[in-house]
Order: sequence, then C-alpha cells, then structure tokens
Amino acid sequence: MTQQWTPERTAALIALWNEGITASEIGRRLGVTKNAAIGKAFRLHLAKRRDPVPPRSNSVPTATNVIHLASLETGMCRWPLDDGESDGYHFCGKAAADGKPYCPTHCDMAYRPAFKPQKSAAVG
Repeated sequence: MTQQWTPERTAALIALWNEGITASEIGRRLGVTKNAAIGKAFRLHLAKRRDPVPPRSNSVPTATNVIHLASLETGMCRWPLDDGESDGYHFCGKAAADGKPYCPTHCDMAYRPAFKPQKSAAVG
C-alpha cells in the first residue's frame, strides 16, 4: 500500500527538506522511501541539494612543503595532490591521524560513516 501525500505530509517534507535533513531520514520520518521523498521534492520544485561528499582537494602544496613519494615517512598523510602540470603527485605530508594513512582533514574527506541498513518489516 502506498502512502498518500496529504497536505500535512507535504508540508512536513518541505520543512524537513529546507532544514537540510537527508532524503533517507525524511523518508524514515514520513514512512516513505528515500526515492519517494526525492520524487515529491522534485515535483514540488524544491531547491536541489548539493553533493554531500566534499569535492576532492586538488590544491597544490607550496614549494616549501612539497612532499614527493620518496620523501613520505611513517606517520605522514598520504593524500595525493596533483597540480596537473608537474610530473607525478605530491602528498599532503601533515601528521596522519592515529591508525590512518591521512591527516584528520583528509580522513574527513576519505571516510564516510558506516551505513546500517534498516530491517524491513516481515510481510505476511
């Protein structure tokens, strides 16, 4: 059975969408799928969301802190930086987070929180 988009549910969708709540969370709160929430938002011409994944940094290190592959040591951030002009990659080289190959800034870009799938209700 599909859920109907009542004026109250539509108003709730608009409010949650404008707060920046994810489509998955809106769907959970309203009892619909993520795609149903996105579809209704599209039909209502709500503002498009920007990509939740931050864009990859391609900033070039300054000449004083250029780290080449051969210069990387244990505990240094291994996030590749490419200026598109010079040969090969340069690396961040800042102190890596404990147990990770990247500094905290690049860990935030590289790792996403684990997703726990919802258990579906038994149909019967």
